[in-house]
Amino acid sequence: MNNRYDFVYLFDCKDGNPNGDPDAANSPRIDPQDMRGLVSDVCIKRKIRNFALLAKERAAGYDIFVQQGSVLNEAIQKAHTELGHDVDGKKKTADRKQVQSARAEMCKRYFDVRTFGAVMSTGSNAGQVRGPVQISFSRSIDPILPLDLSITRMAATESKDADAPNQTMGRKNLIPYGLYCCQGYISAHLARETGFNDADLELLWQSLTQMFDHDRSASRGTMAPQKLIVFKHDSALGNAPAHKLFERVTVQRKSGVPVARSFSDYDFAVNEANLPTGVKVIQLL
Repeated sequence: MNNRYDFVYLFDCKDGNPNGDPDAANSPRIDPQDMRGLVSDVCIKRKIRNFALLAKERAAGYDIFVQQGSVLNEAIQKAHTELGHDVDGKKKTADRKQVQSARAEMCKRYFDVRTFGAVMSTGSNAGQVRGPVQISFSRSIDPILPLDLSITRMAATESKDADAPNQTMGRKNLIPYGLYCCQGYISAHLARETGFNDADLELLWQSLTQMFDHDRSASRGTMAPQKLIVFKHDSALGNAPAHKLFERVTVQRKSGVPVARSFSDYDFAVNEANLPTGVKVIQLL
């Protein structure tokens, strides 16, 4: 890769919980100072990883390192073993040359390692990787209203309770609507170190535009991508500060709309006038 990229990603959630907080009974994450909703970068990366698994079906170079049920140290040890290194994470530490070799092999094998980076020094040491793709926390455009709703279940879990008249009560957390915005950064220099290439970049864009369609659940309601604005620089270092480019993307609730309930309740615009030399705007969604 020879180009730096910065991007703005907008997605919304209707009648669902976009990202529950385990420290708050799984209620939607929120900034208590301004009541705007939050979605963690880890949540977005999880969905990208899951989509990559579906799209590439574990093709060579597109396996996922951090996935449900995986044992990370076993994957690191496997790389050492297949490279012929006499290393055991519990007994013998890899030397510097072996660490670098295993690090390169992990980047080659795993899409998420060469994209987001990883800490691989937890067992059979394969070093650490700082990924070229970094994503910020997503923040809602307007304050959100978390709701804690009661639900009931008619079925019993045990036969002794089958004739009991009482229903089993439960709780469900959601927001009526929230439009979220996050920023992303792609470093050409870090991409060269990990091997992140143009094919990986295309998979990233595809993930951001399609991943919600393959991540449906009753708890998440209706989540959908709305806009993906990419600023492409014609150099690896970049031609303008990212934050100045992000200021060109504006999202405001329409006048006369007291409470937003859909993306159409917002005015969206990208100021492409007098762009810095060497910067191109690409609207992928």
